[in-house]
Amino acid sequence: MKIAIDARGVNWYRGTGIGTYTENILINLLNLDKKNSYQIFWSGEDYEKYESENTDIIMASKKNSRFFELSYFPNNLKRENIDLYHLPQNGIGLYEKYPCKTIVTIHDLIPYIMPETVGRGYLIKFLKEMPKIISSCNGIITVSECSKRDILRFFPMDPDKIIVTPLAADKKYKPLNKTACRNILYEKFGIDKKFILYLGGFSPRKNVKGLIEAFNKIYKDLDEDYELVILGSLKDEGLSLLTLVEEMNIKSKVHFLGFVEEDMLPIFYNACQCFVYPSLYEGFGLPPLEAMSCGAIVISSNTTSIPEVVLDAGYLINPYDSLNISEAIFNVLSNEELRNELSLKAKKRAAEFSWSQTAKNTLEAYNKIGNQ
Repeated sequence: MKIAIDARGVNWYRGTGIGTYTENILINLLNLDKKNSYQIFWSGEDYEKYESENTDIIMASKKNSRFFELSYFPNNLKRENIDLYHLPQNGIGLYEKYPCKTIVTIHDLIPYIMPETVGRGYLIKFLKEMPKIISSCNGIITVSECSKRDILRFFPMDPDKIIVTPLAADKKYKPLNKTACRNILYEKFGIDKKFILYLGGFSPRKNVKGLIEAFNKIYKDLDEDYELVILGSLKDEGLSLLTLVEEMNIKSKVHFLGFVEEDMLPIFYNACQCFVYPSLYEGFGLPPLEAMSCGAIVISSNTTSIPEVVLDAGYLINPYDSLNISEAIFNVLSNEELRNELSLKAKKRAAEFSWSQTAKNTLEAYNKIGNQ
């Protein structure tokens, strides 16, 4: 089978869920599959690691993306007799009936479910394009049973058209020496106290405000001096959280460290006392799985896809109830036996996910759709 993949998102969305997904799917598919040939639509640098005997890299300019999507890609697919074309970025870019079968990855339907948390430009584009994408593609990959249910709720269809391929954490997320990790964070960031960790963005649906409110209620009652460490570039919604912390008079207890290189994240996960992720909605939710892979104690939401990923390997809370979040933090930090139990369960559960398995599931989806 001749397969084409729109891999422009590797560079366009690097550091986001879609960028991480596209990069890992591509790398692991090419390691797994030497039988099929792959046409890779690319934009930017670092394409060399995808070059092999069964790949062909096609460069595409970001400035002229509509030309490539409306004209160049369709003509290329026809000329090269491509059997199946995969668009991993929620199907965005599937503007025409292509001369081959198409499969799209729809990560979630957040613009339908929580439109108030999405930028206006993307919201308008998503709502306009998604019905056409759903109706014209031959198959849909999604990342959780929760996302599959959401797709079927808004777009009733044959459930067999939707194939679930769960995500995974990168191999760098693994247990490390905790003392060494804490020393590194002290040297680089001056963190010298035990801390609660959050990372994962500042969209309102991430509910970081709820976490800060919960921490404010509980930090004085903890048996040790804990701090809250928050990672991520502070802009838009993130800046309002700075103001909130100042109004609560807890600026000395809450540290916004801004953007942190990805290679540092396993160190933070390993050094923290617990990782709290009180998101209101996730199509999958990679940060809890990354934390679990490091053996971190995870406190996360009991909504949407998160229980499906975490199961009983984390402490699940109602993200709409800041008191419930406070109680969870208190219970975890005051109970060493519970922490040890959750850490063991977390590592065991996280080991059930791998990008090689995701790639295997994706290849099965290709074969299913391509051979229909």
